[in-house]
Amino acid sequence: MRRHLQRIGRLLLFMMASHAATACFAADPGQGEILAKRWCIGCHLVAADQKAATTEAPPFATIARRPNFDPAKIELFLRDPHPKMPNMSLGRAEAADIAAYIATLR
Repeated sequence: MRRHLQRIGRLLLFMMASHAATACFAADPGQGEILAKRWCIGCHLVAADQKAATTEAPPFATIARRPNFDPAKIELFLRDPHPKMPNMSLGRAEAADIAAYIATLR
């Protein structure tokens, strides 16, 4: 019986830690919009009230509507510098926030 209770206790601790970790990394689309308007607006159409972008970069709404759109992939893409994009040195939470904002544009 004691071993059974220990297993249940460990399981509960694991579940609580998993929940806490998920809550810490929950993406914030509102913060993502703020970041997108700071970092991305020069090249992308990031919001409906924006008149035009300065380059041929795809609008965020177009990215969001792609059949293979996945916020996790966008997050990884944003954290890895690419030749056509500036190295913004975004952290995991910032990249996740921007990806979450893009997902709202579907």
